[in-house]
Amino acid sequence: MSEILDAVRTLSPAAAMDAVTLHVGDLELMSDYYGTALALTPVEEATRGRQVHRVLGREGITMLRLIHTPGLPPVNPREAGLFHTAFLFETPGALAATVQRAATDPRSRFVGSADHLVSEAFYFTDPEGNGIELYRDRPRSQWSRRNGELAMDNLPLHPGEYLQQHLDQEDASVLRAAGSVGHVHLQVGDLERARSFYVDALGFETTVSSYPGALFAAAGGYHHHVAMNTWNSRDAGPRAARLGLGDVAITVPHREDLDALSARLRGQGITHDDDGRRISTRDPWGTQVTVALPGSTVDELLAR
Repeated sequence: MSEILDAVRTLSPAAAMDAVTLHVGDLELMSDYYGTALALTPVEEATRGRQVHRVLGREGITMLRLIHTPGLPPVNPREAGLFHTAFLFETPGALAATVQRAATDPRSRFVGSADHLVSEAFYFTDPEGNGIELYRDRPRSQWSRRNGELAMDNLPLHPGEYLQQHLDQEDASVLRAAGSVGHVHLQVGDLERARSFYVDALGFETTVSSYPGALFAAAGGYHHHVAMNTWNSRDAGPRAARLGLGDVAITVPHREDLDALSARLRGQGITHDDDGRRISTRDPWGTQVTVALPGSTVDELLAR
């Protein structure tokens, strides 16, 4: 009985993050940047009115949708929206090779690195002010718990030493290794409202709530699929129309998972659209969140 109740209250343990959507002012600049810095390649594009939608990926995995949206104001770092998109790599070598590419692109701004105990991460900002995390996970067998929560920290991680240890100049294949969107970190105006939406309604489970000004949540025992913080955006209101984050995408394995999500959203009085394969809604600050069945085609992604 408890397993049935958990399935109703939470996202499937098999839930995962999908391609993130960014509204961009200069499509060619941003496409070239992500191609050069992160080794992403264009997969498909479509024109919808004045907007051009371009999907980028790596080794067949779609990771980013760029929407050329002329006339929008730039990203405001004090508003609710994107803190960073976190791109996950399976091996230290693949991470190191991508970090080196990003670090040597003059359009990148390196903003730090950290050992989080569960992962090793490097942080950049793209040319239009969107945050990027490049990371790899430590094996789950090495994760631990502290005071009833997953143990995460913010310990020093020296970029030069990491690259020297893991970068293999002779093996170009690591740059062809597939990556994925591992998590999305958001700026929000209030953590309790964020918890009400992302945990109570959407169905993620809290993993860390003790870190000052932040909340981490996940499905299936992961360290976090979404994070929310108020470090720059405390008391922020609804987002204005501007460049930056356009959609946070999540996949779940079964139609029953979407039915349970729809019931949770109705129970919280949250409006949403359901086309049979995906549910779209908005968080309290106007960020669109899409939960879809896996196997969505590029055409379906372009149509969101």
